[in-house]
Order: sequence, then C-alpha cells, then structure tokens
Amino acid sequence: MDNLNEQPSPQEEPSVLDYIKSKLSLRGHPASVIPHLESADETSLSTAASTKLPTPETQAEELQKSRRFWPVKNLPWRSFIALGLALIAQYSLEPRLVRGWKTGALFYLLALGWLIWAVRSGEWATAPLQEEDDCRSQPDSGKFRLIPFIASGVFSLLAFLDFKGNLFTSTNLILWGAAIVFFVLTFWTDLPNPAMGWERLVTFIKKPGWSFSISSDVVLLVGICLIAVYFRASQINQVPPEMISDHAEKLLDVTDVLNGQTHIFFARNTGREAFQFYLIALTAKILGTGVSFLSMKIGTILCGLLTLPFIFRLGKEIGGQRVGLLALAFAGIAYWPNVISRLALRFTLYPFFVAPTLYFLIRGLRTSNRNDLILAGLTLGLGLHSYTPIRILPLVVLAAFVLYALHRQSKGTREITLFRFSILVLAAMVLFLPLLRYAVENPELFSLRTLTRLSSLERPLPGTAWGIFLKNLWNAMVMFGWNNGNVWASSIPYRPALDVITAAFFYIGMALLVIRYILRRHWLDLFLLLSIPLLMLPSILSLAFPEENPNLSRTAGALVPVFVVIGISIDAFMNGITKKLTAQAGKRLAWGAVIFLFILSCIQNYSLVFNQFRLIYEVSSWNTSEMGKVVRAFTETLGSPDNVRLVAYPYWADSRLVGINSGYPAMDYGIFPENLAQTQNIVGARLFLVYLTDENTVSTLKQMYPNGWLQVYDSVREGKDFLVFFVPPK
Repeated sequence: MDNLNEQPSPQEEPSVLDYIKSKLSLRGHPASVIPHLESADETSLSTAASTKLPTPETQAEELQKSRRFWPVKNLPWRSFIALGLALIAQYSLEPRLVRGWKTGALFYLLALGWLIWAVRSGEWATAPLQEEDDCRSQPDSGKFRLIPFIASGVFSLLAFLDFKGNLFTSTNLILWGAAIVFFVLTFWTDLPNPAMGWERLVTFIKKPGWSFSISSDVVLLVGICLIAVYFRASQINQVPPEMISDHAEKLLDVTDVLNGQTHIFFARNTGREAFQFYLIALTAKILGTGVSFLSMKIGTILCGLLTLPFIFRLGKEIGGQRVGLLALAFAGIAYWPNVISRLALRFTLYPFFVAPTLYFLIRGLRTSNRNDLILAGLTLGLGLHSYTPIRILPLVVLAAFVLYALHRQSKGTREITLFRFSILVLAAMVLFLPLLRYAVENPELFSLRTLTRLSSLERPLPGTAWGIFLKNLWNAMVMFGWNNGNVWASSIPYRPALDVITAAFFYIGMALLVIRYILRRHWLDLFLLLSIPLLMLPSILSLAFPEENPNLSRTAGALVPVFVVIGISIDAFMNGITKKLTAQAGKRLAWGAVIFLFILSCIQNYSLVFNQFRLIYEVSSWNTSEMGKVVRAFTETLGSPDNVRLVAYPYWADSRLVGINSGYPAMDYGIFPENLAQTQNIVGARLFLVYLTDENTVSTLKQMYPNGWLQVYDSVREGKDFLVFFVPPK
C-alpha cells in the first residue's frame, strides 16, 4: 500500500563516476572520500574500471537535469487539462440566477475524453488493489464451538420471548447480552489469552525506559482530524440556531426514556428506532445538558466525527494509506455530512453504521478473516436500531458477497464464503432481536414509514412505478453535482451535494472505477460503483412522494463510498504527477496541488455551512428559543409554567418547542383562539404569546383582560417579532 512519506532506500552502490570524483580535487578542494570504495577489494576496483564511463557531455546534461525543479516536458498535462475541464464543468453547475446544465455536461464530456487519454498514457494511475491471495489469513476450516453455539441459541430464544410489550428490561437485556457474548465465542477464531495479555502489560510497565516516535504520517493525520473537529463542532449553538417540530418529537421521546419508559421502538410520529433517544438521554445525564437541542447536537456531532476513522480505514483498505487520508480530509470538511450532523436528527446515524460495516465486510472478504465478518454483522445488526433507511444495508451486504463470489478473486473460497455469509447474517440477527420481536407483534407500525413512501398507502403513485423509479434514480445520481433537493432544514435547497472540487473528483473517480473494472474485472471496483445507488435507495424508492427525492438525509449512507471514491480519484491524480517527474519534484508538485485544492474546498464548504445554510435556516425556522426565554423570565418572577399559553396561528411556532426551550419539556403551551375563554379560570398572572399580525386574538384578549399589557418582542432576527400579552394577578 502507498505511504505518504517513502521510507529511505538502502544505501546504493557508488558509481564509477563517484569513485573518480573521490580521487580528484577541483580548484584546490580536497578530494571526496568514499569509505566504501576506499575499502573495496581489488576485484571490485577492476570491475569498476572495466565499466564504460560516461562522457563529459553526458555528465553535464545529467547534472543540468538534476538541477531542474521539474522538467516541463514531463508534466502530466493531460491530467491537468482533464481536471481543469471537470472543474470548469462543475463550477458552471453552481447555483446562480441563470443556471443551465448544458455547459456543464459539455465540459464534463470533454474532461472524460482527456481523462481516458491520460489513463492510456499512464498519467492518471489509480493505486493497485491489493490482491486477496497476497494477504490471506489462515485458511478457514469452517469449525465452530458447539457448546457456546447452543448457549447462544437458548439465550437468544429466551431474550426474544422476553422482549414483549415493546420494553427493554433488566432481564431481557441480560439475556440479550449473554446471547451476543456466546455467539461471538462460538465463531471467533484465535480467542485471546487473558494471561498472555496481562503478562505483556506487566512486561511493558516494568521496562526501564519508554521511547516513542511520531512519524510525519501521524502528524498529518492529527492535523486533518483537528480541522475536521473544527468544521464539525465550532459554533455548535449558532449553526443551526433553532429546533423544528421533528426535534420536539425526539425530545418528547427522550423525556419518556428519562421517566422510565424504555421502549424498543418509539411509535410517536409514524415510528422511530431507539438508538438516538438513549444516546440523548445518556448525554443529558452525563454532561448535565438536560433535555435540550445541545444534548441532541453533541450526540450526533460525535457520531459524525466517529464515522471519519472508518472512512479513513475503508479508504486505506481499498487503495492504501494516502487514499484513506484524502477521503478523511475531504469528508471531514464537507458540507453534506456536516449539515446532517449539526441538525441533530437521526440522519448521521446512517453513515455512522454504514462505515464500519463496509470496512469490516470488505476487509473480511479480502483477507478471508471470519472475525472481521462477525464484526460486520454486529455493526449491521446494531445499526438497524438507528435510522429507518439503514434497512437497505443488508441488501448492500448481500450484493458484496454475490459480486465477490462471481469474480475470480474468490477462486478457491466460494464454498467457505457462503458459510461466512451465514455467520454475518446470524450475528446481525442476534443484534436485531428486540426489533424483530416488535416487528412480529406490530408489523404494520414497524413498516408504516417505509410503506407510505414506497406504495400508494398514503396517496396514489403520481405515475407508473418504473417511470418514477428511473427518474428518481437519475435525480439521485446527479445530486452530487446538480441538485440535492429542496429540504431547507437539512440542506441548501437546489445546490449540489458536493463542493466544486470534490464533485469534479467524484465524477472522475467514478469514470476511473469503470475503466479499471473493464481492464481488471475486480469485484471491489464494481461493488464501489453499485454501493452508491444501493445506499441511496431509501430516497430513490420514494415513489409516492418523488418530490422528496433526493435529500441529504435518506441518501446519507452513500457519503461513505462517495468520499472513498473521491480519495481514490485524488490519489490517482497524484500518482500521475509523481510517475512523470523525479521523486522530489513529483512529490512537491502533487502535494502542493492537492493542498491548494483542499484549501479551496475548505473555503467553499465553510461558506456553505456557516454562511449560506445558517442564513437559510434562520429565515425558515421560528425563534422558539427567544419565546422560551420570555417564558422562563415569567416563571422565575411572577408566574407559573401552568399559566403560559401560545395562541395557535397557521404555520407559526411549535408550542412544544417553547416548553422545551423554557426548561419545561413536558409542557405544551399551545391553545386555539376559540379556547381562550378557558384561561379565565386560571389563578394568578398569565402570559400569552401571540403572532405579530394576529389582530383577532389581540382583540379577544383585550376584551377578556382589560387590565392586560401588550408588548412587541423585538427579535434579534428580522421578521421574527412576536407579541407578548401579560395579565397581572388579581
């Protein structure tokens, strides 16, 4: 595999020219001394003397070449032209007042032509895929441990029976945990010896001196991670600034968890898996952030950051360390994963579980390591508790096994591959047990969210199923460079999902994979190509609501292979430069070009997230945090949280969010105007929040409470003012 910094080569044998120079002195300087040649035996010297010496003209020419930083004639100009045309194409597709696709399509076609020429002339060279036969682990005998297998089956059955009533309990959690442990013991190869591990630890501690070394690769990796943390976590409270109704639904479920309602599947709002609710509850408890937007953000941003190491390892597994670093770097700063992490809904959990599953899956198939496939099954099964679109991941795993079995790389291992696939499926099933029991008890509600999009359950299909599917497929595949959908809460509407730099490299990378697959027929190239549309199927299969496709949430799992493809593409571009130039000049030019492009990508992605997305979100969302502050001030002085009402108005603020922002997550302050008379029975001071132009409600309140005070709350955001009507106590 490629390394960013090549290891120093062993000392080369001195040339005859070096020997002659060691014997001569120029302009009064002493002759150079080469100890190796000075101590050489007579045989070595006679061999050197018999070698043909270069002429003085040849020496001068070579010296002149070595002094050049890079020879112009050796520059990979075809690659630069191909990349330049692709960048022009993508820049022309950026949102603007007058926007068309024809110019971009033309330049992309020209870029493809130059790319093919560059590949044929060896300028744009992808790193070779590591062949399976070169890295096999010990042959898999297909054996397993019978007693742990029986124990795992018994505990699985008992846990399944006890996961009744849609509740986690201490009993069924213990049974479930035992089933998982015994399953791993059944199939895990080379179980660790605790005694040997303890002995190694003691030996390490007793060493008289410890020494550590940090390579330049590690420094680069740490630097990239710090940049990613900055992009993902800075301005955490300001971007985005407000919650929407989906956040209210989630935090109400979290409140249920904190009150002891430990559900397996949360039925509110057509049903949701449980992983995020327990993550938020844990965050609120440990960090003391409470039932709040911040508690939600901390968990999802952390999951987004923890996805990056597996993107790095997946890229490294496929194309080498530099591919992994490049994939990590550009994914860390990208607008797409950043926005879905910051929104604090379940969207980022999709790539969070896709990344480790694909890493362990590909590594397990490449190395024939059963343990990696067990880990792939465990992460797959746990991921099914996270976000509904991840239910497509088992199909992606199946596709990987089928493609592997159909290609020559599986020669000699096809029979055992089926056995390993069975292990992966069983591992996922053991982790899926709680949801499996719920699905058996409540099949309609478990699949309701999926069926409303896939079928005519909620509304008739607006056309033929195949016609809608093909159109959705096309719209999804061009979203990277054209249109990522119209959902303002999780994207910048109608712009590409990728920035100019990464979109250009992505489409180039897809073309490179097609070319390499045609030439080499490696299953992994085809799998990478197919995994992207497969992971986007939850969005593509929105047949009843095609206007919801594409969007950055239901396609989020695809960002894992997308950035790996981008890493492969950039690495191939760098390979072409280093192949054509001398080692030092090629490395400097390659890294200089990539660092320059990375800086440009950083600038655009920063603007997309912290300027454009933030502005659109502020304009589109309601300032319930300011309303919550008003309510909080009221309850801490004269009033009670029971005496607050937010008067309903079409398309205005969610009253539940006002309660959450005021510190009372269980309160829903909403009231319809026709029910205002009920508030006359309230004892003590009262507070009413009213839409700015709701004159009817203001008139009603003044008639009911002639001693009330009306005030306009001046919001920090333009167009978000609201009315506060205060009724003093009698």
